[in-house]
Amino acid sequence: MSANWKGRAMLLIAAGLAVVALVIMARWQPAHAERQAEARRQGNPEAEQAIQKQAEAFIDAFHKGDAKALAAFWTIDGDYTDKAGQHLQGRAAIEKAFQGLFAEHKGLKLRINSNSLRFVTPDVAVEDGTSEVAGPDGGPPTRARYTNVLVRKDGNWYLSSVRDSVFVPPTNYEHLRQLEWLIGEWADEVEGAEVGRMTFTWSDNQGFIVNTYSVSAKNVVLSGGTQWIGWDPSAKRFRSWTFDSMGGFGEGSWARDGDKWVSKSTAVLQDGRKMTATNVVARIDANTISWQSKDRTLDGKPLPDMKEVKMKRLK
Repeated sequence: MSANWKGRAMLLIAAGLAVVALVIMARWQPAHAERQAEARRQGNPEAEQAIQKQAEAFIDAFHKGDAKALAAFWTIDGDYTDKAGQHLQGRAAIEKAFQGLFAEHKGLKLRINSNSLRFVTPDVAVEDGTSEVAGPDGGPPTRARYTNVLVRKDGNWYLSSVRDSVFVPPTNYEHLRQLEWLIGEWADEVEGAEVGRMTFTWSDNQGFIVNTYSVSAKNVVLSGGTQWIGWDPSAKRFRSWTFDSMGGFGEGSWARDGDKWVSKSTAVLQDGRKMTATNVVARIDANTISWQSKDRTLDGKPLPDMKEVKMKRLK
């Protein structure tokens, strides 16, 4: 993608996103802001059908490269600022930018995700969302976050101001940060014949916490594995998936109990036997944690609890 394509694509994104809000508000005009918001929450089949038709008409105009029709969604003196700070003022400037984009790039596809629409007054609304523009070559789309300010004039809604910002893919970090204190390297506090070590790191985009663990004796690794800890948005709880170096695997469901985290786990060992356990991790202080596995079973038969182990932070 060229720099021109990316810059102008941002303009397209903002315009496309704005259209959804324009369609919504042009067809759905309760007497005051509270009624507008309530109508949006409850839904209105007739209005939704009209919105869908208008959105389809906008996408059709976009695919035809109709710069004049797209620019007409702004007020005469409306403005647009992209994420790099480039500023366009007025319909004429915006139409010219669209003309340049459509002249250089054919077959662009636009996708709109309107996240919120709120009414500041009955005649002023703010919309936030994300969108993407993709080229016909199947390459990765250009994405952006946007904020649109819309005003009602003569019974119709127009874009008064459009602002783009950098799109950052959403992750579950806001949930996982409760476990951020685990990040680092840990080892058994008291070294014996066998020494356990765990290293917790962030995955890309902080979507998971990855635990790499091992047990060694005299610097020889006896066993180990990897555990991925993530947030389950459907169950609204933490879950983990464990894969040991011998071929076994397991899954756990986590819950917080004060300063302790309790994981109810099930596993299939490399020989096919099934194991269950309750694993408890507790934060003693910033540099000390404890770990214990209890209520264990192997193929339904009870096993003794393991002794609590304290681990110290190495890094």
